[in-house]
Amino acid sequence: MMKVTESSIPGCYEIISRVFRDNRGTFVKTFHHDMFLEHGLTTQWREEYYSVSHHGVLRGLHFQLPPHDHEKLVYCIAGRVLDAVVDLRKGSPTFGRHVLLELDAGKANMLYVPRGLAHGFYVLSDSAILIYKASSVHAPEHDTGIHWNTAGISWPDKTPLTSPRDNQFSSLDCLDSPFIFHQGQATGKRRNRSTAGIGTDNAYR
Repeated sequence: MMKVTESSIPGCYEIISRVFRDNRGTFVKTFHHDMFLEHGLTTQWREEYYSVSHHGVLRGLHFQLPPHDHEKLVYCIAGRVLDAVVDLRKGSPTFGRHVLLELDAGKANMLYVPRGLAHGFYVLSDSAILIYKASSVHAPEHDTGIHWNTAGISWPDKTPLTSPRDNQFSSLDCLDSPFIFHQGQATGKRRNRSTAGIGTDNAYR
């Protein structure tokens, strides 16, 4: 079973999976094709990768430019991060606004990030492993971002550990966004509910 709840940014969802626990450990489903399809979420993941980061590390705020822009699904399999997304879509009712969500491996929650949002995170635990699914492959010439400290986000650390590249990004105010909001992206009215997957998880545990 997965609970899907739309955030304050249209098209951006928190997804909480059921965690099965026993004396061996835990078992978590992170993707179910039919459930994603029912909620209007992409099922066409083209690339998957992970990062290992230490406490105090901040990565972001990243996005890819069209035509290589993409949806993302992000979640922790170890540790906790403060995840952030910023709406860059012109015409969006939440343009320029952000959402913060703590992703916790123990909670097994995920964040679904639509096209046109910048994404980043700060590591709260001693270390964290974050998984990313993306609907397009990495295109270095289209990969860019905005400076992490220019979007009004209240990060828990004023001097996080960041990369030289992330520190060189321009501010949000300087961005001429190529992203356009489409009304069809505001789909949360009928989808803020729990959905049981087809079949039984017991078969896989």
